[in-house]
Amino acid sequence: MIIFLYGPDTYRSRQKLNEIIEHYKKVHKSGLNLKYFDLQKSSYQDFKDEIQQASMFKEKKLLVLKNIFSNPDFKIKFLEQGKNFVKSDDIILIYEENKISESDSFSKFLKKEGKSQEFKLLEDYRLKNWVKKEFDNCQTEIDSKALGRLIDYVGNNLWQMANEIKKLVSYKKKGKIEAADIKLLVRPKIETDIFKTIDAIASKNKKQALFLLHKHLEKGDSPLYLLSMINFQFRNLLMVKTSQKPDLHPYIIKKASWQARKFSFEDLKKIYQKIFQADLGIKTGKIEPETALDMLIAEI
Repeated sequence: MIIFLYGPDTYRSRQKLNEIIEHYKKVHKSGLNLKYFDLQKSSYQDFKDEIQQASMFKEKKLLVLKNIFSNPDFKIKFLEQGKNFVKSDDIILIYEENKISESDSFSKFLKKEGKSQEFKLLEDYRLKNWVKKEFDNCQTEIDSKALGRLIDYVGNNLWQMANEIKKLVSYKKKGKIEAADIKLLVRPKIETDIFKTIDAIASKNKKQALFLLHKHLEKGDSPLYLLSMINFQFRNLLMVKTSQKPDLHPYIIKKASWQARKFSFEDLKKIYQKIFQADLGIKTGKIEPETALDMLIAEI
C-alpha cells in the first residue's frame, strides 16, 4: 500500500503523518518495523534492502519516505517496481513538504495508484472553522471579533496560529478571549508583510508598493497603522545606516541592512520627513489617510 501526503499546508500534513505513525505504533507495539528514510541522505538500495527483508514478528511494515522528489534516481527505480509496492501488504508512506509539479510522472503515479491527500492552505470559512475548533479543543471561548482579528493578524500560517492559540489560552486561563487580548499578545502578520512593501519602495517599484498597500486597506487595515509600520521600518533603516543597533530580532536587522543599502543617508532622511508630514496631515485632518499614503509612495 502507498500513502502520499503533500501540499503547502505543512502543519496539517505533519499532523496527519504523526497520526498515521501513532496509530501504527498502537497496533504494532514492537516498533521494530517502523523505518524512516530521508532520500536526501538515503538511496534506493537502502529502501530496497529494508522492504525485501522479512519483517520481525510477522508485523506489517511502515516505511516513511521524505524528500523523494529531490532524488531523481530513487523516483525512476521506484516507478519500475511501483505496481509491486501498490500490492504490498506493507505501508509505504511518502511525505513531501516541498512544492511538486503537477506534470511530474512520479506524483501522477502516486495520486493514481496510492491513497493521496493534498493539504491546501486554508482560506475564509475553512480557516475560521479550524481556528474555532482548536480553541474548542482547548475548552476556551473566543469572541467572534477576536477570532476575526486573530485571523487578520496571523493569516493561514497554522504553525504560527497554533503557537498563538496556546499563548492566548494560557493567558486567559479558561476565560473568554476578546479582541483586546489579540491586540495585546499577537504580533500582526503585517509586520512581516510590510517588508514586501518596503522592498517595492526600495526598488522604486511604486506600482507594486501601491498595490500592496491597497491590499492591506481592502482587508480593513488602518491607514494610520500602515503608516506607523512604514515609519517604523524606515526608522530602522536610518539606525542601520548610521551603524546604530536597534533592539530587534537578528533576522529583521539583517533584512533592514539589505534594504538600507538601496538608499543614501540623505534619501532616508527626506523619506522620514515625508512620513512625518503625512502623519501630521492625517492627524490634523488636512488630508484623507488613504490619499496621504498614495501621495507618500508617489513622492518617494
